[in-house]
Amino acid sequence: MQNLLARLRPAKPAPERAPQPAAPEHADWLVVGLGNPGAQYEATRHNAGHMVLDELADTDLSECAGATVVTVRPRTYMNLSGEGVAPLARRLGVPAERVIVVHDELDLAPGVVRVRAGGSENGHRGLKSLTEHLGTRDYLRVRVGVGRPPQGMSVPDWVLAPIDDAASADLGAGVALAARAVELILAEGLTAAQNEIHRRLG
Repeated sequence: MQNLLARLRPAKPAPERAPQPAAPEHADWLVVGLGNPGAQYEATRHNAGHMVLDELADTDLSECAGATVVTVRPRTYMNLSGEGVAPLARRLGVPAERVIVVHDELDLAPGVVRVRAGGSENGHRGLKSLTEHLGTRDYLRVRVGVGRPPQGMSVPDWVLAPIDDAASADLGAGVALAARAVELILAEGLTAAQNEIHRRLG
């Protein structure tokens, strides 16, 4: 896998993206990559969810699922993620148990990925917003480990600091594994994804 920082910080300006097709009127799954908008946040731990969607950009997720899959990056800041996601899920007719949320996780070491349904938000404000606006905790989580900050550094400074070369490889491995987890959930279900992903070291 190519260096994560090189992907996030291209040497030359990226070409303009082609216009995206309009979202369908109905979907069977919604895959949400959490993060913050803006170039200053692209190469930060808090944007692990965005990185996973980048990893999946060339994958036909609807083909994986045998059903319609919509991917989304909330345009709000992390702490307000639910404000856009919940109305979209309702408009598309996607129940919470078919919403897959990919996010950074402090309680997992860098490179480690875990998959689960529901549970506590563990202080993650993006998840808190989703729970509030979806009205339930019963959505699926793909948790991408970023580790805890070193002593003397606050959590916000840790998750919003640019990723250095030393951390890039571990986070890149976690991003790739999380992308695989999303594919497995869609193709084979939550249990199959847990069985494969949780037995790996990273």
